[in-house]
Amino acid sequence: MTSSYSPESAHLEAILLVGGQGTRLRPLTLSTPKPLLPTAGVPFLAHQLARARSFGVRRIVFATSYRASMFAEAFGDGSSFGLSLSYMTEQTPLGTGGAIRNAAEALTCGPDAPVLVLNGDILSGHDIAEQVGMHVSRGAAVTLHLTEVDDPSRFGCVPTDDQGRVTAFLEKTPNPVTNRINAGCYVFQRSAIDRIPAGQVVSVERETFPGMISAGELVLGYADRSYWLDVGTPAAFVQGSCDLVLGRLPSPALPAPCGEFMALPGAQVSPSAKIEGGTVVGPRAVVESDASVHGSVLDADSVIESGAVVVDSVVGARARVASGAVLRNAVIGEGAVVGPGNELLAGARVWPDVRLPPGAVRFSSDV
Repeated sequence: MTSSYSPESAHLEAILLVGGQGTRLRPLTLSTPKPLLPTAGVPFLAHQLARARSFGVRRIVFATSYRASMFAEAFGDGSSFGLSLSYMTEQTPLGTGGAIRNAAEALTCGPDAPVLVLNGDILSGHDIAEQVGMHVSRGAAVTLHLTEVDDPSRFGCVPTDDQGRVTAFLEKTPNPVTNRINAGCYVFQRSAIDRIPAGQVVSVERETFPGMISAGELVLGYADRSYWLDVGTPAAFVQGSCDLVLGRLPSPALPAPCGEFMALPGAQVSPSAKIEGGTVVGPRAVVESDASVHGSVLDADSVIESGAVVVDSVVGARARVASGAVLRNAVIGEGAVVGPGNELLAGARVWPDVRLPPGAVRFSSDV
């Protein structure tokens, strides 16, 4: 698709939804909002901000709620990204629609301007400029990014007609009518946002979009099969970080070249350690001799002792994994200690500052 629309010339504004508590990622999110978790060496949102900037976005309003002050502490006025950032906080959670309406108070564009709306927990490789161009050229009220998945039964699906017009929002069903699902990136006409009731709890998925469709407004779907990942679970969060490090999804925010692993400043990696699969070794983290780390996120000041095995896991800041311990698909909270001989598998989670004695948790019967 081609369009004469140029985000560069339009000073495109965006709203970034970052109000959720990230409960599925606990204990990582007990002290840090999900969009600020270190991902491929930088806060997760750094990838979204840099990518939005590359598509012509120049001003972004953060829709915050949970631990709201931490976002401004992390990104300030946005000048380091070539962006202007503003922050709007919900005193009580307002749902997706209410959050968008609340954040819109800080927009500067007129009623006929397109406004990009991004979810703060999505990694996507789709062409934002093409989505905005489609929206503008067709004069839509809202244009949704739809991603095509192999198993749409796990999601609600979004059917469109042969002109790309969205015809319904359907809940999860064993027999979905399409493999296209809502990918969580929207282009709204500013006037459409202003029609969302202010100060009320509103869901765009359950109320706003179905209401617009039934009223005959033009709701379009921009569908593709580019890289797309919701990082809301520990396994998906680890996958997203690894995919970025391995170069499966390009990001202007990566602090180092792509490769089997990324070692950040001050990290110490033994020459005899085996590190691969897109692992991040955080600032001042230590990986000792003969340790094996695959596809994992090691946060700042963590220690993986000699001979330990860490696979597809997150090891929080200042946490320690002792010699002989094995982690597979595990999450270790900051400051925790996993003693020798522990075997943590299949989604095991250790809360911050907990100390597991030697051999306290085993999944296999050997000792």
